[in-house]
Amino acid sequence: MNRRRAGNTLPGNGGTPAAMAFSKIAFVAARSDAAQAALAELQARYPHVDAREAEVIVALGGDGLMLETLHAHMQRNVPIYGMNRGTVGFLMNEYRPEGLIERLNAASTVRLNPLKMKARTMRGTVTEAFAVNEVSLLRETRQAAKLRITVDGVERIAELVCDGILLATPAGSTAYNLSAHGPILPLNSSVLALTPISAFRPRRWRGALLDRSARVEIDILEGDKRPVSAVADMTEARDVAKVKIKCDRKTAMTLLFDPDQHLSERILKEQFMVG
Repeated sequence: MNRRRAGNTLPGNGGTPAAMAFSKIAFVAARSDAAQAALAELQARYPHVDAREAEVIVALGGDGLMLETLHAHMQRNVPIYGMNRGTVGFLMNEYRPEGLIERLNAASTVRLNPLKMKARTMRGTVTEAFAVNEVSLLRETRQAAKLRITVDGVERIAELVCDGILLATPAGSTAYNLSAHGPILPLNSSVLALTPISAFRPRRWRGALLDRSARVEIDILEGDKRPVSAVADMTEARDVAKVKIKCDRKTAMTLLFDPDQHLSERILKEQFMVG
């Protein structure tokens, strides 16, 4: 998508007004009653095309639907404007059926680069997948996982005993990463959050902030006895032996937000939430 390029795009940025005039709009919706009702209302109000032909996609649902839409159209980098017809809606704008064209043309852009996971299983099968939010490794059984952490070819932790570990983008830092007590990252920061999940040994290790160019390798120790799964957003590989993760700078996604509901401001607000 070459109509407008924002400044620093790795792994995300604050964005600028899109200044676009969209003529081909597609609508996609979650299966919930609220999302389907919104879909029917908007399709009755506005001309629309198939998502494969669209210049912009309006996604109706929650954050799960937004992630599915981003993944489905990642290679095209078609701008996506979400309206909340789900539960949390952190990645969505407020739902209003009126004035949609004006809102799209006045929207600010956020460009994101996903993480790319390459996971090799104990049997040698390789799974590659992208993650908008995070790549997480999780124990599969009652026994804690044992992991070796290497960053840019340097071993940083010889043995981490834990329930798991995750690597999160700034956009995903308020999701699973925050629940695991990881840091909230400003959207335009050039770092990734490496966060342990219930670390037992070393117990005091709380994770690390890594440059977005970092290449993270995680080896599963005693994988036959302590099996581990690797999850990139919605793609899971079971019984993994080794996982490699890096930020894919060649792949970009564009989200659109109302200027007063910008993602960077939402992330900033999360750092001052109390109670």
